[in-house]
Amino acid sequence: MVFEEFVGREEVREDRADARLAAGLAATLGRPLAGVEWEPLWHWMLFQDWRMPDEVGPDGHPRRGGFLPPVHDLPRRMWAGGRVTFRGPLRTGDAVRRVSTILSVKEKSGGSGRLVFVTVGHVLHGPAGVLVEEEQDIVYRGAEGAAVKAAPAAPAWEGALEASLVPDPVMLFRYSALTGNGHRIHYDHPYVTGEEGYPGLVVHGPLQATLLARHARDLAGEGAALARFHYRGKRPCFDGRRLLLLGRRDGEGLVRLETRDEEGATCQEAEAFLA
Repeated sequence: MVFEEFVGREEVREDRADARLAAGLAATLGRPLAGVEWEPLWHWMLFQDWRMPDEVGPDGHPRRGGFLPPVHDLPRRMWAGGRVTFRGPLRTGDAVRRVSTILSVKEKSGGSGRLVFVTVGHVLHGPAGVLVEEEQDIVYRGAEGAAVKAAPAAPAWEGALEASLVPDPVMLFRYSALTGNGHRIHYDHPYVTGEEGYPGLVVHGPLQATLLARHARDLAGEGAALARFHYRGKRPCFDGRRLLLLGRRDGEGLVRLETRDEEGATCQEAEAFLA
């Protein structure tokens, strides 16, 4: 199949910013709600894709096909990174519409073999106009090779704001439920260790990005808002292990961020551009 034929394909979906979702994520992250405005990246709880049992694949994702290209020969599918622009606040109760477009499909070869990268653009519309514009990078890869490769510890960041947490199975399960993410690597320990070869439950890339976006606002101070947020996954991290959040200012209006695992290796890196 020529996957490039999918470029330009469009999908439109509607939803509502439900108060129960906001309350659930606030409880999951241990950050009390502050009014009706949602935190940056909380919109990822919307537009969930729930399927009938016979439409769910063995990994818990919806079966291949539909809007995204059906990359059947590469079993591992991951959200690799993205770029988000915030145009206006999303508020509890807002009726919202998302227009999604496949922007590109590219095949590459890497250390783990053949890869297919799909970039999807999303524009989120609210009552007052465009709220969010973003691009999401999805990567498909084979199951051959080591699931996790060794990586050196990253250099220390002098003067960085640090915070840490230990993501546990409860946090990962709750985030999966709140975002409608059925991928079994986040909650099914026998599957993730036996079938995919990881040493534990995988911490969601979007969850790490959400934590880093909040960390950027904590560093910037009271009332800080984000104009843009870029993030890239570097390596997986796992439940029951300390996850370090780092943030440092790098010029006017820019905060550089990372998550690091217990060994000090970078798991996700990000840049937050302050409004």
